[in-house]
Amino acid sequence: MAAKRKEPPIYTLTAGAIAGAVESTITYPTEFVKTQLQLQDGVKGGKVKAGGVAFKGPVDILVSTVRTQGVTAVYTGLSALVIGTAAKAGVRFFAFDQFRYLLRDSEGKTTGVRSVLAGLGAGMTEALFVVTPTETIKTKLIHDANSANPQYRGLVHGTRSIIKAEGMGGIYRGVVPVMARQGANSAVRFGVYSSLNDYVKSRLVPGTPVPAAYTFGIGAIAGIITVYTTMPLDVVKTKMQALNAKQLYSGVVDCAWKVFKNEGVLSFWKGATPRLARLIMSGGIVFTVYEQVIQAIHTAVPAESL
Repeated sequence: MAAKRKEPPIYTLTAGAIAGAVESTITYPTEFVKTQLQLQDGVKGGKVKAGGVAFKGPVDILVSTVRTQGVTAVYTGLSALVIGTAAKAGVRFFAFDQFRYLLRDSEGKTTGVRSVLAGLGAGMTEALFVVTPTETIKTKLIHDANSANPQYRGLVHGTRSIIKAEGMGGIYRGVVPVMARQGANSAVRFGVYSSLNDYVKSRLVPGTPVPAAYTFGIGAIAGIITVYTTMPLDVVKTKMQALNAKQLYSGVVDCAWKVFKNEGVLSFWKGATPRLARLIMSGGIVFTVYEQVIQAIHTAVPAESL
């Protein structure tokens, strides 16, 4: 297999940002449903604590939300996630390409454990600079919309209000589980994707690009594996970013313990179904769009002109 070239930073940032924006817009309803499920204050046995919003499952959330608040309510917090995901994907692909280049072997290849480590580094980088603030804002906007008297009037007002009330730390709530989740997400996703992509390329005529359908399928498989290996981190992350998290939890460990004690071990996989739906589509969409944009850039800007 030929060694992979290092793409110019502007290429990876641009392609990643476009891929992220497209993916988040298409899949947002599944993210909304997942967050709603995780914000329910459940107890063992499936009951809901007094004051909690009682939903029977993913379909019930969609139907109830559309019936009581309209279709646009399913897109509450979308702007925060689209902006965040575009920036996140740009940083992710840029960082992965940089780490992959640094971790290449003597033959210029990055395979196996090296790809996993590059993915881990990319995930930690995106979590610190982009994911934590944007996902905290998104979670608080969704949680606020469920209250009897919502206090946020949109992305800008909500962000300003959170910072005014809690300081910059308010939008960095849950940074530890976010970094753990994003690091694990990218390590698993890029590790699986790179391995499968390299295998497919080895079966093709040298120099032949991987067909878009294959890229989508490889990305979807990577998404499925990612969901079930990192779901507990995602649940703790969401709990830590809720409106009342500061009063409920003293830290990440305390949050995880209370979730386990009050809701049971299976609650760590709460929201897995909508997250699975999102990451199957997400993995397929984001890798496919990224590869297509990179190819389009190479066509528009010949290598010899760089």
